[in-house]
This record gives sequence, structure tokens and C-alpha cells, in this order.
Amino acid sequence: MIRITDFSRAKQLLNRDSFWETVVASPLMRARIKEIFGKDLSLQDAVDQIIADVRLHGDQAIRDYTYRIDGISIDSLEVTRQSIAGSYNVVDEKLISALELAAQRIRDFHRSCNPRAGFYTIGQGLGQQISPLEKIGIYVPGGTAAYPSSVLMTAIPAKVAGVGEIVMVSPPSKDGSIAAPTLAAAGIAGVDRVFKAGGAQAIASLAFGTQSVPRVDKICGPGNIFVTLAKKMVYGSVAVDGLQGPTELVVVADNTAEASFCAADLLAQAEHDPTAAVICITTSLELADQVTKQIEIQLQKLTRCSIASAAMDRGMMIIVNNLDEAAELVNIHAPEHLSLLVVDALSLSRKIRNAGCIFSGENSPEVLGDYVAGPSHVLPTGGSARFASPLGVQDFLKVTNVVNLNKTAMRVLGQAAVTIAKAEGLDAHAKAIEIRLGMQR
Repeated sequence: MIRITDFSRAKQLLNRDSFWETVVASPLMRARIKEIFGKDLSLQDAVDQIIADVRLHGDQAIRDYTYRIDGISIDSLEVTRQSIAGSYNVVDEKLISALELAAQRIRDFHRSCNPRAGFYTIGQGLGQQISPLEKIGIYVPGGTAAYPSSVLMTAIPAKVAGVGEIVMVSPPSKDGSIAAPTLAAAGIAGVDRVFKAGGAQAIASLAFGTQSVPRVDKICGPGNIFVTLAKKMVYGSVAVDGLQGPTELVVVADNTAEASFCAADLLAQAEHDPTAAVICITTSLELADQVTKQIEIQLQKLTRCSIASAAMDRGMMIIVNNLDEAAELVNIHAPEHLSLLVVDALSLSRKIRNAGCIFSGENSPEVLGDYVAGPSHVLPTGGSARFASPLGVQDFLKVTNVVNLNKTAMRVLGQAAVTIAKAEGLDAHAKAIEIRLGMQR
């Protein structure tokens, strides 16, 4: 990890550009793009081409790109209800129980946060009508690994909100199937339809529809660079939950923190991706040394040692004078995950404005948030926690304003509306009011 003791330098480094404004394809990725498309394309151009092909050719384009990119042949895109139900029989009972526990906690949390669909009177003839979205799509990473937790974290808030239909897409494995734990999670979460599709082609299918995949109102869930760029490009034709980048964790620790806990939490995020952003901010030089040693010890025991090591090499160890400086750095960086391993963590959390989720104290490790705590683990990344929120019930509800004025209100407000309309040079606007004022008795 890079060690930083200069506060001004730390502020400069943590005040970052958007990840999506700076991302470029690696030489290996560019070579692969040229192999797939027969020409040298940028990441955006490659995604543009995939989206255009899916819009034009539908299901066949999904099959073609699945074969060209991943070497996987698929016949029927949709997973049958029988296959989803059958997944319970091949998944370990202990995992099913864990998923059911997680599902119940996620469901309970989001029910408690539910603004609830319905009509709400604001007063004086005004109100709001809150309605769930009719159809949403969730993207669940797959292919070489299974992520059943991502199914629960995206589908259950939508279900609680009252969404009419939940459509899931996930990349198939080499044998053309979707992993049984992922399918079991889809059943537990109440997903309505499941399709074998990944990458930009999956996002395009949800955004515009194909012969098999229905068009949805909103697309949610994290994915790789192609998935995220596709979400960015289809936004406007369909809503998206956000543009999730590499995972992030900031640990703030004082001299009372357990070094092994700090190291374990950092490594848990580092094993996701070599580009994961892992940062430790501490008031204790002694703790910084201990955490560094613990990282070296624990790293060697990890199955994904090379991935975690690459992320840790890019990580930062920042020494500050006090926790107020730590809070300032956190608010500048706006991390996806924030772990507070300090005395009176709740007091410090009140100074934090910008973070996707705060994990307060040593008994609230970030990993519990990934799986079973209750709030969704789909969180804003890349500094977007400055203006964005975690995925929740509110993402699947929309508001319609309602104006239902009586004659008295019309008379009181009408002349002001006429005056403003004439100032804007919109005569028809003014006359639409004047004709009513003149007709009223």
C-alpha cells in the first residue's frame, strides 16, 4: 500500500475524476475486441455495435455474441420454471438456508423503508400518486462464478415495491446453463423470468426487447465494463440504477482498532478485482504498521492472492492527525463502503455525508453487508455517493403529481398565471386561463 502522511496530498489524491471518464481498454482487451469485431474499436464503439446488432437482429444477435465473445452455444435463451425449481435439489441445503435467511432480512429491511404505493393528499387540491414500475430487469454477473447474493439484493427491493414483473439476465457458464445457486436465489426472490444472456447484449435486450426478452422500464445490477457502458448508452430509452465501477472500501481506524480486523476487511474487498479501491485512514502510526504486517500475513493464505495483491499494491494507507481530518477525507472521496473501527463509531458516522453504506464498529464488518445484513449491496461507486443513494424500494417507484383545484383556487391563482404567461410571450397559455375566468359565475 502507498503510505501518505501529508494531509493536503491525501485530499488531492482522494478528490478523484469519475472512473468512467478515464477508463480505457487494456492492450489485451483491445486485441480481443479486434479479434471479435475484425477491426480496432474503442470500448464505446464495441458496445455501440453490440447494441445496434441486438436492436436489429434480436435473439440471434445475443446467441452470436455469446458464441463470439465466450465460445458458448445456446439454443433457448429462457430458463424454464422447471429448471429454476429443480435447482433447489442440487444446491446444498445449508446454502439454501443461508439464502433464505438473507432474503428474509433484505425483505424486512426494505419493507420498513417502503414509502408504499397509493395516492397522497398534500393539501389545497394537490397530491401525489406513487406507483410501482411495471417491469424491471436485473443483471446478475455469472459465467465463471455464481453470485446468488446479487439476485436477492436487486430483486427483493423491487418485489417489496410491488413491481409487476422482474426479468433476470445472467451470463451462462461453458455448458450453456446458469449456475444452480443463482437460479435458486431467483426462485427465493420471486424473479418471474430468467434469460441466459450477459454483457452489453443482455443490457440491449432488456432496453429494447427481442423476440424472447421483454423490454423493461428500468435495468438494475452491477456488471463488467461492457455492461456498465451499455447501461450508460441505453439510458433515456430505459432507466438505470447507476453506473457501478470497481468495488471500494475505506476503513477509518483509531489506536483502539484491531489490526487483523482492518486487514481482513481490506482484503475482502481487494479479492474482488485487481482494480478494487482499498484505503485505510488512521490516526495511529503504530496501527498503520500493524495493519501492513497483517495484510502480508493474511494475503498469503488467500485463494485469490494474486488478485488481492494487485489491488493492495494500488491501495493507500493514510495517516491523519485526528478523526475530523479522516471524516473530511471520506467526504471528499465518497466511497462505496465505509468501515468505522473507532471508539464511538456512531458519533463519527454523523459527520459523514458521502458514503454508500457505513459499517459502524467491529461487529459490523462490510462482508455482512454483502450478504445478510439487510440493506442492498448495490451501492454508488466512483465518487457518485456524493449525489446517489443505495438501491432500494424507492428505485422501483415513480411519482405522478396530481392537481385537483376547485373554482375558488382557480380564481385566486389564475390571474398570476396569466401574468406570467404573457411575460413569457405565450398567449395561448394566458387565454387557456382567461377563458375559464370569464366563463366562471
